[in-house]
Formats: sequence, structure tokens, C-alpha cells
Amino acid sequence: MVQFTLPKNSKVKKGKAWNPPPDGAEKGRWREYRVYRYDPDTSENPRLDTYWVDMTDCGPMVLDALLWIKNRIDATLTLRRSCREGVCGSCSMNIAGTNTLACTMHADDARGAIAVYPLPHLPVIKDLVPDMTHFYAQLRAIEPWLKTDSPTPAKEWHQSHEDRQKLDGLYECILCACCSTACPSYWWNGDRYLGPAILLQAERWIEDSRDERTGDRLDELEDPFRLYRCHTILNCTKACPKGLNPAAAISSIKRKMLERGE
Repeated sequence: MVQFTLPKNSKVKKGKAWNPPPDGAEKGRWREYRVYRYDPDTSENPRLDTYWVDMTDCGPMVLDALLWIKNRIDATLTLRRSCREGVCGSCSMNIAGTNTLACTMHADDARGAIAVYPLPHLPVIKDLVPDMTHFYAQLRAIEPWLKTDSPTPAKEWHQSHEDRQKLDGLYECILCACCSTACPSYWWNGDRYLGPAILLQAERWIEDSRDERTGDRLDELEDPFRLYRCHTILNCTKACPKGLNPAAAISSIKRKMLERGE
């Protein structure tokens, strides 16, 4: 049986316990968080630091707890966040074993100590901040904007109510990358496979009745890796914090490929 080993400098070590609750602390008041820490400016391995959050002094969401830690215990903790409303996708991370948004993940939805890691299978810039450079380069590659050959109208491109409804379940994607980083095919072939988030975005423009380059868009996806590395595992659909279905979008693109070849 093949055995895989991680490079020595990637193995996560046990870190520091920062602020253990005082003796005799009220039961249920303090919540334990185990947070991934990595500093590229040192030669040290990543570590898992432990913090205890006073839930009587903190909001209910995991993002609230992380900001409480940063503001009150350890100012060096690094993370992304912006809207706090599940709209921007900035605070995507792996929480209690699931890719999700820290701002919409309720602490009570996790049992026991809450483990917080950056999104898996992406290079880590620092702590909970993954490097999204390649992800955004893949987004640019599908040219996610309206492409037309007709003269630009004086006001706007018209679209029927029925055609507009076809975009539901596609346009809501916030590009948090929770789905793509939950996909085993993307883990192993991310250099060539576009992944569920980008393919859902591609379907959004393929399906748009105002776009006039559908054939060109399908041509760009006609590749053994870009599209067809999807094996319908459905991790992407399960992971999406917005309740979207990237697997269905990918299947729709595959169906269009077949239909145009008949």
C-alpha cells in the first residue's frame, strides 16, 4: 500500500495555549478554539494555537470569536473579512472540518473545541489567509463579462423575465472558493481543471440570453481537464455556503457540449 508523507516543514505542530479560563469559571461560558497559525517570515512549522473565547463578551458567529481573539488576546492573528453578512466571501475558511464562511457559521453549530484552518489545498500566505492568485487567474480565463457582436443599445440589453430566471442559482456565487477547495479533482488537477466555482461562473455567462459568444465559451471549455475532470462527487454542492449547486451547473455545460455535437 502506498504511503504518503508530508514535508517536515508542513507538519502542523502543537502551539501555544493563550488564555486558559480561570479556575472555577462558569460552565459553558468559555469556548475553546484551535486556530491554525503560520508565519512565512520564520522557519517554523505551522502550529495549532488554542484560545478560549468568553461567549458572554462575544457575538455568536465564528468570525465574532476570531475578531475577539485578535482584538483582545493576540493581535498577530491574520485573517480576511469584510462584509460580515455572507456577501463578499472574504472570510471563507475550514471550520470544524467544513469549508464555510466564518461570518455565517454559528459557534453552536460545532461540537466541542472549534478547529479553524485556512481553505485546504491552497498555498497559505499567513495564518488563515490563503493565496487566491491562481483561483482568480482561472476566473479571468473564462472572461466573466457580457460579450456581444450587436451594436450596443442606447439604454440597456433587454432580457425576458423567463430568461432572467435561468440565471437564478448562478449569479449569486460570491467566489469564496469553498466549493473548489472541497473538490478532490481540484486538489489534484487544480493547475488545469477549472473547478466548480469557475465552471459555475462560466455557466452563468453561457446561460445568459444577452451574451452572443456562447459557441466561443464552449470551445474554450472543450478540454479533457478544464471541464471533464469533474466526477460528480458533489462535495462542491455540499460545501457551498450560499446553497448553490455547482455540480448541476457543470452537468449543464456537459449537456450543452453533447447537444451541439449532435
